Amino acid sequence: MIQTTQLTKHFGEKIAVSPLDLNIESGTFFCFLGPNGAGKTTTIKMMTGLLRPSSGTVCVGGIDVQKDPVGAKQLMGYVPDHPFLYDKLTGREFMRFVAGLYQVPEDYYQTHCEELLEMFEIAHVGDQLVEDYSHGMRQKLSFASCFLHDPKVVIVDEPWVGLDPKNIRFVKDFLKEKTRTEGLTVFMSTHTLSIAEEVADKIGIINHGKLLQLGSVEEIKALHERPGSLEDIFLTLTRTDEEVPAQ
Repeated sequence: MIQTTQLTKHFGEKIAVSPLDLNIESGTFFCFLGPNGAGKTTTIKMMTGLLRPSSGTVCVGGIDVQKDPVGAKQLMGYVPDHPFLYDKLTGREFMRFVAGLYQVPEDYYQTHCEELLEMFEIAHVGDQLVEDYSHGMRQKLSFASCFLHDPKVVIVDEPWVGLDPKNIRFVKDFLKEKTRTEGLTVFMSTHTLSIAEEVADKIGIINHGKLLQLGSVEEIKALHERPGSLEDIFLTLTRTDEEVPAQ
């Protein structure tokens, strides 16, 4: 459902993403892990068509994102870490705006808009201006609008920012259930390693633009001599030369 082939991004002389090859099947919950500046958000922006690759390709559902961006984006939902929402719209007006972008049929919109607002517990503020929303409410509105057009792939960049523990649990369970029962493919970048270890079917660890490890949690753990948590392995893989203990 998501395929990157030799995907690369340069900013001048800086290599943000080295040739990246991923093949993520339908119904997979994929977690993309790495320290700040590792290349996670750059990769996501290329997947969503917000950045043009320096070389290589991204295909979503078999559609090349650069050659047919509209066709690819019809299959995608995207939740950035800091969603941009229109402050002078109400929550419901923003949902209708997004429905218009995706050409969601009116009868489908009427049924699913309120259902999603209720599900994410923001129906009671649906007629308030977005500028009056807390960051957590903005994040929940972003999630609700993401699912309006019934995407086949959902790409989320650090989704827990601003969410309280109750809503983190809900979003985590909601996404996992969608992958299990509906074949949704989730590509999630996160720093919350405990959640990644809990929900991921497959994990990629990236640092300095290079993919270091790829596989299930169990497969990645099996590659390391010392047994430990995903956090232990992540810190070992991504530590700098200065952090390596002296022999």
